[in-house]
Amino acid sequence: MMDRLSLRYFIAIVDSGNFSRAAELCRVAQPTVSAAIARLEAEVGQPLFLRSNRRVEVTEAGARLLPYARRIEHEFEEARRAISEDAHTLHIRLGVATTIPVQTITRIAAAALANPAIRLELIERRPGELLSLFDRGRVDLVLGPLDGTAGRRTTELLREPYVLVMSERHRLASAASITCEDLAGEPMLARRHCEVLHRVSQFFTARGIRPFFPVKSLHEERVAAYVVAGLGVTVMPESLMTPGMVAVPLEAFDLVRTVGVVTDSGADSPVVTSGILDHIAAAFET
Repeated sequence: MMDRLSLRYFIAIVDSGNFSRAAELCRVAQPTVSAAIARLEAEVGQPLFLRSNRRVEVTEAGARLLPYARRIEHEFEEARRAISEDAHTLHIRLGVATTIPVQTITRIAAAALANPAIRLELIERRPGELLSLFDRGRVDLVLGPLDGTAGRRTTELLREPYVLVMSERHRLASAASITCEDLAGEPMLARRHCEVLHRVSQFFTARGIRPFFPVKSLHEERVAAYVVAGLGVTVMPESLMTPGMVAVPLEAFDLVRTVGVVTDSGADSPVVTSGILDHIAAAFET
């Protein structure tokens, strides 16, 4: 019998493009996902994916199944929430990009805790993954960069530059501006969740800079600590800067990001009328 978990794994594979990433998103082992898809394919009598070494592609049968699978998953989540939630408490699932400053997130959480009508759940992911969760009805709002959000209802909260940062003790820290040539031989720290990592890499590569990367980290706070300690320089949104580091203008470098909230809810929806959007906006004004 077709079960909800198999359909959930099926959707995750479609959205992520491979079995291993789908298993990671669903927090199960890859063999569990593979076995579930095998059972699902046996039940429908047709393959749902064309498998290759690099990526899986959805078959015609899989494409026909997909809208029904998404509808079932959405209805299941709606039913679960309707049954489990207190009648006087609104459970809001806020998807937060991992590159949003932790101080901003804690201000939002503190405001939500002070409101007894809101039960806030924070779900951290990369921006692209959050939009996938949003489209599948797994989060109610997304807080993060607005790149790639065309066609969705958004509210802009912040526009900020990406800056080259270094320890305030760095030899270039007091420079009025620097060129890529000034960075030749400088170790750089890689922020693995950076939304513009590819564009930053292209910027330096096009100018003949191929740095040594002593650190490649998924954690923004650790990268900031390493910068302050003098392990290397990095590029980050201005809002992620911490005491002990400085931003030095880099010639011809002008990347900017726009941060905001994504929601498909109308003005009279419970999520919007709960005041959570006001809490989020206030966190960026502090």
